[in-house]
Amino acid sequence: MRGYAVAGICLLRLGDVRPDWAPKAVGLRSENAAHRIAVEWDGPQGVETGVYIPRRDTASRLNTWAGGRLFPGEHHRAHFRVSETRDELRVAYATRDHTTRVDVAVTVVDKLNGSELFADLDDASEFFRRGSKGYSATTAGLRLDGMQLHTDAWRASACQVRHAASTYFDDPDRFPPGSATLDCTLLMRNLPAHWRPLPAMAAERRNAPV
Repeated sequence: MRGYAVAGICLLRLGDVRPDWAPKAVGLRSENAAHRIAVEWDGPQGVETGVYIPRRDTASRLNTWAGGRLFPGEHHRAHFRVSETRDELRVAYATRDHTTRVDVAVTVVDKLNGSELFADLDDASEFFRRGSKGYSATTAGLRLDGMQLHTDAWRASACQVRHAASTYFDDPDRFPPGSATLDCTLLMRNLPAHWRPLPAMAAERRNAPV
């Protein structure tokens, strides 16, 4: 986007999660997170857009067990702390394997300010709407699990960041100092959504013997 690579963290509260055929009463609620990198790839009909997800984290034991088995996307267990009002939100989590910590606090504002990537809120919202297809890394490294978000009520609000930290993006071995900078944050609430599986994508395992 405008000469920059775009990456971020999707901090996601899921409510009433269930298969399409199940009654609403059995729906589950969980706190989740996904590190995402905007990507393009060559598909059967030409260039496609979406996100590559190197890591998914969740507070749900069920998501950890079922991810990669009953539905695409392997998850790691994490402990979440969330506080939310109408105008302010803080989400913090730390993974059980001690490799990832995130802490973000924002205030909801009327318009997007100070972004180098996007002209306004509509511009930013449209960019992320086009990233509805996500492919996740797997432990074996032989495939990428695919999921696509479907919603007919896409709507986003702008936020002002009070505090943001991520051991993933703040890691100098992964991102040299100054190469990863925070641009903006968006908030979506009460979004009715369905996730549908995509065909897995083959992946070449790094350092495989020739």
